[in-house]
Amino acid sequence: MRSGRSKLEFPGTDGLTIAGLLETPGENPQAFVLFAHCFTCSKNVLAASRIARALVARGFAVLRFDFTGLGSSEGDFANSNFSANVADLVHAADYLREHYRAPALLIGHSLGGAAVLAAAHQVPEAAGVVTIGAPSDPDHVIRQFACEVKEIEERGAAEVTLGGRAFTIKKQFLDDLAQHNLEERIAQLRKALLIFHSPMDLTVSIDEAEKIYRAARHPKSFVSLDDADHLLTDARDADYVAATIAAWSTRYIAGAEMVSREASSLQKGRVLVTEKNHQFTRAVQSDSHVWLADEPTSLGGSDLGPDPYEHLLAALGTCTSMTLRMYANRKKLPLDDVSVMLEHYRQHEKDCEECPDKPGHMDVLRRSITLKGDLSRAERERLLEIAERCPVHRTLQGDLRIQSELAD
Repeated sequence: MRSGRSKLEFPGTDGLTIAGLLETPGENPQAFVLFAHCFTCSKNVLAASRIARALVARGFAVLRFDFTGLGSSEGDFANSNFSANVADLVHAADYLREHYRAPALLIGHSLGGAAVLAAAHQVPEAAGVVTIGAPSDPDHVIRQFACEVKEIEERGAAEVTLGGRAFTIKKQFLDDLAQHNLEERIAQLRKALLIFHSPMDLTVSIDEAEKIYRAARHPKSFVSLDDADHLLTDARDADYVAATIAAWSTRYIAGAEMVSREASSLQKGRVLVTEKNHQFTRAVQSDSHVWLADEPTSLGGSDLGPDPYEHLLAALGTCTSMTLRMYANRKKLPLDDVSVMLEHYRQHEKDCEECPDKPGHMDVLRRSITLKGDLSRAERERLLEIAERCPVHRTLQGDLRIQSELAD
């Protein structure tokens, strides 16, 4: 993946085409980010573009897009609503997942912040959610055209002026807002949450940030934007937001975007390995977990995860440790702690009497087990015997055959 800007189009609500802009730092972004803009804004609003560029400079890939009926996206704004915004967000995440990598972070500004809170449960790979000047409930946006609400309800629609531009608001928009209550969504977020808000925000009161924070469960964080305005028109505020997001998110994304159980459709006992780039980075997925495998940079990889032999050692080591713990607990042995150090190396035939009767070398997995606790010598020896019986150990030393076939 080259660094730069790519204009994208993907299907959104009701099959309408959504226009997006993907900005990337080059090969192997730290993570992909999905950014939702403010009410009646577009992907090119200053806050969105500045924060996106600042995140790209810090190694993130950022997709921002125009909601249905706004900017370069198809559709009529008058026929859109908050539910359509949420659906567009999910469509954007689906596009990233299919063509690049699922977003690890969801960021929303103003009403876009309410939208990412509502959509987050449909993007299981997202480890964190960030709101900037967001309301705690989407119907807060009605305050921006409160004087016209009576006319909208009586006539079914009215033209309102927002940010110096005229928009038609229909009654269906108000009805849709009334159906959304974010408090339960926020309480069940199950993702790290970072809330930005300015006490000087004249569009969305900082009280809204307090409501979001109180409704959310940990991990949650609040950052005051001091004297910033709602649209973050000062470039320094946008850069500060981006720098804070970059630092905060490392605790939660950690290179590999972990997913929740509903993210995987694999059957128990199966593992799927897929490419993340055309070098060595690979995604490893089981029925309930996703992690990365890679090679060191010295071998041409990106070092974003353990290499294949480290995975092999981890399999043997974890199985050994679990087996010893299970046995000690069942026999009520005073085993306080167990650790297993492993290494892989190749031993030449002339140095090893156990090598096969063929020229070359044999692979050796060395396992050093440390047992802590008031254990007798006999108990320690018995635990060493049990280690030899761990399932992975027996698989590796058994009559192992690997069957390969080409899938359809």
